[in-house]
Amino acid sequence: MVGRVQRKIIHCDCDCFFAAVEMRDNPALANIPIAVGGSSDRRGVISTCNYQAREYGVRSAMATARAIKLCPNLTVIPGHMEKYRQVSQQIMAIYRDYTDLIEPLSLDEAFLDVTEAGHCKGSATLIAQEIRARIKAEVGIIVSAGVAPSKFLAKIASDWDKPDGLYVIRPHEVDAFVEVLPVEKIFGVGEKTAARLHKLGVKQCGDLRGYTLAQLVDHFGRFGKRLYELCRGIDDRPVRVSRERKSISVENTFSQDLPDLESCLEHLPELMQSLDSRFEKHREKRTVKGAVVKMKFADFTQTTVEHASDQPDLALFAALMREAWERGNKPVRLLGVGYRLGRFQQRQGEQLSLL
Repeated sequence: MVGRVQRKIIHCDCDCFFAAVEMRDNPALANIPIAVGGSSDRRGVISTCNYQAREYGVRSAMATARAIKLCPNLTVIPGHMEKYRQVSQQIMAIYRDYTDLIEPLSLDEAFLDVTEAGHCKGSATLIAQEIRARIKAEVGIIVSAGVAPSKFLAKIASDWDKPDGLYVIRPHEVDAFVEVLPVEKIFGVGEKTAARLHKLGVKQCGDLRGYTLAQLVDHFGRFGKRLYELCRGIDDRPVRVSRERKSISVENTFSQDLPDLESCLEHLPELMQSLDSRFEKHREKRTVKGAVVKMKFADFTQTTVEHASDQPDLALFAALMREAWERGNKPVRLLGVGYRLGRFQQRQGEQLSLL
């Protein structure tokens, strides 16, 4: 019996992508703390920041006002998403020179399966080196990369030597590497799950291996099976070339809290208009199968309400917004609305295109 071919996976991740593009286009920004994000007087949030800003404790998803308190000389730049998309397309075009098996996770990171790639004598490490060098020379962006036999480990490896790093985990190194890996590095283990693991005396994946599959499922439900596999370095997920959008949404963070439900409802028509504008380019290929309302309160707690419907209207969104408000019953800082998406069903007797 022929054994399974050992995968060669590269995870590429641009270092502080939005900030890196801004520094590339304006060299005067290269050696000062900068962040890309919203204005502090409009309750903006940091999208990303460079490493000089991170030395002050500035982080992605932090309120801009908080970031400026930590780093008073921080330069905050409004985002230019169309420019970032164009740069991302340049980078993806370079990836396609090496493999068609590419799974983008966002504008600035992707998995590449180079198992069958003929470049660089089939060496995933050399391919990663060449990709990084080309992106630096042709695009002017620094990319860190991880090389490993699985997606789980490749993603961890790309973060191991940041910034401007390349880390390789070879098949014979997997067991030893994973054994001493902190459980916080496992995908899906957040702050709460990590705290529960620590209560069980689990700090590293080697500790986790002391628990049986049944015990982990008992403690963590379905995620217990995933913990059992990943702490042993088992991850057979393939690189998925097609990632189908499951929803589409818009949201707005207000400069002043909305005090009551009526104030929230006043903003609903405008939000729905923006949502329909975003959905327009998907209308020919996708159907709507549900409505979603997101509400974040002044104390940063939030709730999401949704309802299945193939024709959600203003009345339905208003009802969902009312339900969301009643869950918190306090001033609101953010409102969002969205559609759950489906696909058109093939008509009876219609043949699928060979293409």
